[in-house]
Amino acid sequence: MQTLIVLLWLGLLASPSRSQDSATEQDSAVPEGANTEAAEEEDPFYKSATNKLAAAVSNFGYDLYRQQSSKTPTANVLLSPFSVATALSGLLLGAGQRTEDLISRALFYDLLNKADVHTTYKELLASVTAPEKGLRSASRIVVERKLRMKLGFVNQLEKSYGARPRMLTGNAQADLQEINNWVQQQTKGKVVKFLKEVPRGISIFLLGAAYFKGQWGTKFDTAKTTLRDFHLDEDRSVKVPMMSDPKAILRYGFDSELSCKIAQLPLTGGISAMFFLPQKVTQNMTLIEDSLTSEFVHDIDKELKTVPAVLSMPRLKLSSEEALSSTLQEMRLQPLFTAPDFSKISPKSTKLSHVQHKAVLELNEDGARATQTPVENAARLTFPIDYHLDKPFLFVLRDDTTGTLLFIGKVLDPRST
Repeated sequence: MQTLIVLLWLGLLASPSRSQDSATEQDSAVPEGANTEAAEEEDPFYKSATNKLAAAVSNFGYDLYRQQSSKTPTANVLLSPFSVATALSGLLLGAGQRTEDLISRALFYDLLNKADVHTTYKELLASVTAPEKGLRSASRIVVERKLRMKLGFVNQLEKSYGARPRMLTGNAQADLQEINNWVQQQTKGKVVKFLKEVPRGISIFLLGAAYFKGQWGTKFDTAKTTLRDFHLDEDRSVKVPMMSDPKAILRYGFDSELSCKIAQLPLTGGISAMFFLPQKVTQNMTLIEDSLTSEFVHDIDKELKTVPAVLSMPRLKLSSEEALSSTLQEMRLQPLFTAPDFSKISPKSTKLSHVQHKAVLELNEDGARATQTPVENAARLTFPIDYHLDKPFLFVLRDDTTGTLLFIGKVLDPRST
């Protein structure tokens, strides 16, 4: 795992003789070696089997995001990797040894006790989809018509992942309606029309859908939401609804190696949003994307400092529909689509043929409290930090208890929903 130090410049901000611009050029480092392999082993956070599994699944999610982002470098990206990982993990139950090893490596299960993976996943699934979290997620395996599935696979899948595999009937309209109705039911009506049509040539079809409407710990005042400039690049800007809070409290740090300002805001249900804002509007975000791992984000979370801030950010309502088959194949999972061993699913030779994902995310002014709760350990600064998400940025939504990556996105233009 790469070593990366989060540099905070809070001490400089406390000095009234320096401007904020000059302060960003000088940093005070946190202790080195915070995210070495040894430190990870000693971190109590990873002593829990559920948290270890969450880290593995999240690292798959960061890989999935990187691959998808590289395919669409000039467009917004939104993924809920957990829903895809859940379907793929369920498929693992039907895999023979060589295919099991392949999937396990992609999901980073090769570093875990494989005997406990599916039991632990059941616990993780129950934790992150608890009603108070507000996450609505659906994952399912759909198989070709008349495929004789082994009862052991069907029962194990339902026991650990809460959903029986669905066999197609051959009636395209009926199958479409059943799949869409199931997703809508699982997401409490939030994800509708998951599929426009049933793909042709299905052998094994993985589907993952997720919806989340965030509730901030402290809500934004809608009267302060105004049209402001969002800078697409150095020469172009667009007007978008920007929420603002001149007396925000957030957790903050500056990473000089990545040249980005990092801020974290709490959401209700024990979920937090972490934003990575490059210093320059034209900065390539690949370096930031390449740095993202579950361990790196966890280390950042430990090092950020609570500070007052003048905050503004676009109101977001993002939706994404992606066929991820080609993306997964480029993640060294191509054998799943050609000649896998799924002998534990069916005596008949079969393969993964389609993967479909849909994610919907809303972050508006809604929050639990009207005013900020006083924070005793907030850094005492002579002036607040300016943190304005008014140019392309990257964000991560993470479950605080387990560290699970729930959503990840790149916003190049907030108007593109």
